[in-house]
Parts: sequence; C-alpha cells; structure tokens
Amino acid sequence: MKKIYFLLLTLLVASFSFGQDMIITGAFDGPLTGGTPKLIEIYVVNDIADLSTYGFGSATNGGGTDGEELTFAGSASAGDFIYVGFEGSGGSENPGSTNAYFGITPDYIDSNAAINGDDALEIFSGGAVIDTFGDINNDGTDTAWEYLDGWAYRVDGTGPDGSNFVESNWTFSGPNAVDGCTDNTSCASIFPIGTYSTVGSTAPSITITSPSNNSALAPGTTSVTLSINVQNFNVGATTGGFDGHIHWTINGTAQPMKYDTNDEILTVTDGQSYTVFMQLVDNSHTPIAPAVDTTIMFSVASLNQVASITELRAGTLGETYELTGEAIISYIVTEGNRNQKYIQDGGAGILIDDTAGLLSTAFSNGDGITGLRGQLTEYANTLQFIPTQNVASASSTGNTLTPIVVSVSDLLNNGENYESRLITINSATFADAGTFTDNTNYNISEGADTTICRVAFGDEDLIGTDIPTTAVSITGLGGQFDDDYQIFPRYTSDIAAPLSVTNFNATTFSLYPNPTNTGSVSISSTNSDAISVQVFDILGKQVKNQTITNNTLNVANLKSGVYIVKITQNNASTTKKLVIK
Repeated sequence: MKKIYFLLLTLLVASFSFGQDMIITGAFDGPLTGGTPKLIEIYVVNDIADLSTYGFGSATNGGGTDGEELTFAGSASAGDFIYVGFEGSGGSENPGSTNAYFGITPDYIDSNAAINGDDALEIFSGGAVIDTFGDINNDGTDTAWEYLDGWAYRVDGTGPDGSNFVESNWTFSGPNAVDGCTDNTSCASIFPIGTYSTVGSTAPSITITSPSNNSALAPGTTSVTLSINVQNFNVGATTGGFDGHIHWTINGTAQPMKYDTNDEILTVTDGQSYTVFMQLVDNSHTPIAPAVDTTIMFSVASLNQVASITELRAGTLGETYELTGEAIISYIVTEGNRNQKYIQDGGAGILIDDTAGLLSTAFSNGDGITGLRGQLTEYANTLQFIPTQNVASASSTGNTLTPIVVSVSDLLNNGENYESRLITINSATFADAGTFTDNTNYNISEGADTTICRVAFGDEDLIGTDIPTTAVSITGLGGQFDDDYQIFPRYTSDIAAPLSVTNFNATTFSLYPNPTNTGSVSISSTNSDAISVQVFDILGKQVKNQTITNNTLNVANLKSGVYIVKITQNNASTTKKLVIK
C-alpha cells in the first residue's frame, strides 16, 4: 500500500509541475482599424521538450470557454516568450514583418488571436486549463481588465492562475491607451512587451484597478467603485506599527486620509471628468522615497436628447444620446450574437448593434421603442447605435412600415438618406443566375445604373431560392459598406414583380416625434401637396381638423394622452396613433 501512496503522490507532483511550465503574460490590442494587429504573449517557465501538449484558446464576448483552439509545436526553453498574433484582413497574416507586430515576429498567426480588447484567454496543458486571463463568462467591456486599443500585462512573480482569473496579478493600460500611435512601430515603446520576470518585485507599489484609466462611463452613472491594489507596503493607522497610509485627491481636492485598502464609493455626475491621485506616505505623513503614487482619469458622459433619428444621425460619434421620440423596429436580425435591430421613424433609420445584449426585452418587428439610450458609433461607414441600458417595454405594437420607393440612381447618389430604413427599388435586373447564397453580393441594374443587392440574413427563406431572370422590385434595408450603398432584402416576398404605377406613386406618410412634448409634430409625405389632418381623442371625439402646408401640426393645446390622427393627401389616407406627454 505504501508503494501505491508513493506512486499517487509522485503522479500528483508531476502533474502539478507539468502545469506550471507556461504563463499568459500579455494581451495587446493595436491602434489600427479594428484594433489590429493583435498580439498575445506567453512566458515559458521551464524547458519544454514537446510543445504539442500545450495550446491556446480565446473566450470571446463572455461566451465561456471555446477550449483549445491552437496547439503549439516544437520545443521551448525556460525564459522564452511565445507570441501569437493576428494582423487582420488588411495585412499579410504571415510572420516575418516585425513592424506589423510592434517589433516582434510572432511564432504563430492565428484567427483565434483576433481578440477585441474585451476577450478572455486560456492556456491548456493536456486539455486542462493551466492559466487564464479575463473572465471567460463575462464580456470585458467597461471592466477593469478591458484592454481595447491598449494592453494588459502580468505582474512580475505571479501566475499561473489555473482556471481562476486573478485581477490583482495584472496591470492595465485602460482603453484607448495607444490611439496616439502613428504606426505599429511607435507602439513598441508603449507596450511592456517581453518584460515579465518570474521574480516578483519587493518595491512598494500602488495601483488603481478600477475604474480603468481614461474610461468614459455611461450617462446616468451616479456612483463609481474605486478599487486599489497595494503591494509590499502595509497600510494602516499611524500608531499601529504599519508602514504608512495613503494620501489622495480627487480633482486636486484632498480626501480623508486612507488607512486601509478597501474600496471607496465615489459620487459622480453626468458630463464631468475626474482625476484621482493616490500616494503612499509614512506614519509622519511624508511621501516615502522614492515616491510611489498613481493617477487615473475618467469621465461620465453627458446625455444628449434628440427627438428623431434624423437628429441622432447628425450627432457626434462616441457621444451618448437618448432618442425621446418613438422609433419602429423594421427588422430584427435573428442570426449571430450581435442582437442587431433596424429601427426607423418618419425621417431616417439606424442600426442597433447590441453585442452586450442590454436590450433584453423581447421585441418584435413592428414594435415601437421610446426612450432608447446608447452611444453613436460607426462601422465601415454605417452609423450604429449601441444601447447603454434596456428599454422596459414596447411603446406600441403591430406598426406597419411602408418602404420608400427609390431608384438605383437615387440610392447611389443619396444613399445616406436611406441607410438602415426600408426601401424598394421598383424595377431592377440581376446580373447573376442561379440561387441566392448567404453573405453574397449581387449586382443589380436599373437602366445604366448599377448597385449591390447583398443577401445578408442567412436564416431567412430567401436563401436557396432562384435568382430572377427578369426585372423585379426589390424591398429591403438600405445599407452601406465603406463607399458602397446597397440594399439588403430579407425574405422571399421581398423579391416580387415590379410595382404598378398606382402603387409606385402611392403616398407614404410619417408622423414624428412620437411621443411628443414639444407642442408640435411633423407630418411628411412623398410629395409636397397640402395635407388634411384630423385628430380624435380616445373617445372618438374630433379635437382638431386642419390643412397644413408646412408639414407642422400644432398640438400645444392638446392635453397629455393618446390620440388618433387621420392624415389625408390627394386620394391617399392613413391613421396613426399619437402620444402627447
């Protein structure tokens, strides 16, 4: 029996030692478009004769582990660094170009290294996780460990940490730390590449781990948790035999002296910036020598209110907005994990890109959304709105949207007007034959004008159907990719016979902002003729009846509530619900 116990102990020791041979020491997100290039640094602790028992994997967007995605090869010596890189579609994606990777030639180029500043990393040995960076079950956006356009680097003498991420074992640049780099080479002096040591420092240190340096918090944030990490310095009362304590300021104003390393709750306000300075001092309140201090800056964004998507589209990229008027969901993208929704009102449309899943309410096509808050961003010249909080419920349901009929020439020359809203190209001919395939561009022509019809929604019934050989009407969402304006059909029914002249000239009405508290609403149509408007309360009583020629209806004399508006122009009419706050 003693031999069996000895054998088990030997196996356990061997297994434990085997798992200590490799440590994740750095994650770097580059300054180019899309945060490229990407680089991951791994430190080799002991000589490894056969690297094929080790591998790497990334856990993207908080979706949990994807397991080992890249298996290493060859051998390595103690003290070596292994680098895994990804340059993106704009680069060669081949090792050898040191400028492309901050002066480093990666050992591996792999698409699983396409980390986005909020993704976790894992190292495997024999299929088991031996080290982890980040929380594999949570997206890193707006966390202390976010490294978007920046870096995260391991503290000397720490790791590996197995499957449990130890945040205090890392230092972080904070988001956007390398936005000032003019090229990849200039970032080499900013990134702490290849500096890790297994020997931990004995020098005192203080680090503010949360909030991240240069972070911009969402509007409406009223408090922030300030977290710190102090190493090699015992913080406590001046009479308790401790090394000293902490002096600190917020925007230059001294705060009560800090005799512990506990979190502090800071009260913050929209539109304000904050600079936090902390310094280690001895028991006589004198800064220790050499000085040990740290500074971070963060801000709380202002909330800009806009009544319509037209105003939203005219906003500033990176700022946060509240859309006070109602927008209607024209299409919910059901494939992928970006939780995208196309919304529009009477004047314009925009794409909601909700990778964090903040809009957790179960919305449907045709639902109205009011009070949507988010950040205005852009991808490949397409404006996007990234939600910053949920909307509790639909403000209306069952709305029907009538596409705007446009020509190919109009889409090409005025495509910004139709981006992310429903449009119909009345008579277009496909250049290709065969069947529709997902994620494919098809050239369509109307007379001498040609544009792109992109099939982009792979779980809809359009996929696999025959491409028409004669002129058809195409309904879909106006889109843009870089400089190309396109149309994105959704369903088989979006490809139909050309519209009749009667339908082609049909009047389309829009009413916005809705709800309104401005005392007026705008009513627009596809032509400029006079519009007759009747307004009824919920009891069916007519409270307003007038003809407008300037597209503006004065409702200042109406009380808060729900009304039915009948809009008539020439021989076309419709009814819409109006909410007055």
